[in-house]
Order: sequence, then C-alpha cells, then structure tokens
Amino acid sequence: MRTPLFRPLTLGLLAALALPIAGCATNRNRGDLPYVARDVGTLYTAAKKRLDQGRYKEAAALFDEVERQHPYSVWARRAQLMGAFSYYLNRDYTQAIQGAQRFLSVHPGNRDAPYAYYLVALSYYEQISDVSRDQKITSQAQDALGELMRRYPNTRYAADARLKLDLVRDHLAGKEMEIGRFYERRRQWLSATLRFRRVVDQYQTTTHTPEALMRLTETYLALGVRGEAEKAAAVLGANYPGSDWYARAYKLMQEYPAKPIAPLAPGELVVPQPVRASTPGEATANPPSADAPAPTTPATTGGDNPSGSTAPGAGTATPPSPSQP
Repeated sequence: MRTPLFRPLTLGLLAALALPIAGCATNRNRGDLPYVARDVGTLYTAAKKRLDQGRYKEAAALFDEVERQHPYSVWARRAQLMGAFSYYLNRDYTQAIQGAQRFLSVHPGNRDAPYAYYLVALSYYEQISDVSRDQKITSQAQDALGELMRRYPNTRYAADARLKLDLVRDHLAGKEMEIGRFYERRRQWLSATLRFRRVVDQYQTTTHTPEALMRLTETYLALGVRGEAEKAAAVLGANYPGSDWYARAYKLMQEYPAKPIAPLAPGELVVPQPVRASTPGEATANPPSADAPAPTTPATTGGDNPSGSTAPGAGTATPPSPSQP
C-alpha cells in the first residue's frame, strides 16, 4: 500500500508549528511575561496584589511590565522602586541592587532616593557571610551604609544605617582577628602583629579591641620588642581594667620580666669598636715591643756586595791562603 504524499508534509508542518509554541513555554518557565497591552492602573494593581499575597517574583515581573509599557507615566517611577523592593523580598539581591541603582540614575533628586540608597545597603547587608569566608560583600555594605549616612544624615533610614554600620565594622574586625590568629599559630609574628595593629587603629570601637591589645602584647614579646608590649598592655589596662584579656596580658608580662642591664666599666664603650679583619696578603703592622731585640743585619760577602762596602758592625770575610807546595 502506498503512503500518501501529503502525510509527510502534514507532519513537517506540525513540527514547524510546535517549535514556536515550545519556545514560548520555555520563556514562560523562565518567568518572562508575554506582552499584553494593558492600562497602567490594571498592571500596577495586579502587581500590588501579588506583592500582598507574598508572590514576590510575580509582583516584580508585573512592576517591571508597568515600566516597560508605560515608561513616561507617574506610576512607572513608583513601579521601578517597588520592583526593586519585590526582588529584595524574594532574596534576589542582585536584581534588587540593580533596580534601586537604576532608579537613582534616572531620578537622583526624587524624594524616595533615600529609600533607594537604603535598599541598596540592605541588599548588601543581607549577603554578609561568616568571618571564615571572603568579606568583599561586607566591605560593599559598609560603603553603601556610609554613603546613605553621608547624603541623608537626618532621615530615619540613616538612624538604622548607623546601627548596622557598627555591626558591619565589628564583622570586619573579626575577620582581621581571624587572620591574625592564623598567623600567630604559625609563629609568623610580624604578619600577626600587623593584623592586630589594624584592628586597634581602624576598628578600635568594636568588641575585638581588648583581644587585639592582648595579642599585640604576645606578638611584641615574641619579636623581642618589650617596650611596645608594655605599651599595649598599659593601654589594655587603662581602657579594660577588669577584663580577662587584661588579666592574661598582666600575667604574661610577669612571666617575662625585663632583664637588667649590667653597668658599664669605667672607660668601656657603649658600642664596641669593630675589629677589621685583614685581607690575605696584607701585612700586619704591629708596633715593636720594648723588650724585643734590635734586628741585626746579616753579614754579606764581597761578591754579594757589588760596591765593596760592608755593613756597619759586620766583619770582612778573608779568603783562605793557598796551600804551600
């Protein structure tokens, strides 16, 4: 039985029609919304409803749709910021930061600009990890919080930013202490000292300062710089007199007392003069001793003295006479 020719053509046409449908389904699974022209009120109301229901991903997509379909409306500016907020609630912090920064680039003088800066700072703050991991996000959170406080110091967002900034700085100090203790366990005293010194200099209002001062006492003693160790212990005792860290530093200083320096003898130099080593072939000029005998000149023969003169005090050599026959 012969197969009709139109059957392969029909199957090919169905396959060609199925490809766009599959592509649309793939885009739908990614969260992209098909373009359906709707008025701004309907779109914004639908997005707000999804947000109230806790469907943050759908709400963010609808807020983005408001901006896409009605970019010049008053609601588009509001939807741009609400979309960033929806991404933040969905824990998509990268999209939240990008949305808030896009709002600030288009509307830098808007009355909601402080909230946009606050949203950027919060998105960085929520990504802070423990001190055993890289703290790049923590540094970015510190910069964002500082930017908010610098631009809008009298807003309610700045008040919360100050509290969070203290926690961020404490976290960064904890990272420095973690690295310093790592070096100290491996007896890399100088590297450990630099880390503890940074905590004292840059994060002195954090909770890690007492331990940093005690660790500085340890590392300075290990390096043999007792004067600096005494300074670190004195600062620790003046600011944290009742802490366990000061008790440990005090005990450490008692276990390693200062060694007394012997007094110098009369005429002894504080720094002895170095003795220069003689090079090979160099004559050593030593002054003659008073008891040493005077050098004598060896007697010479006439053949050895071409001028025929004799040295003072030396006898003249007489040749033997020939034997008589």
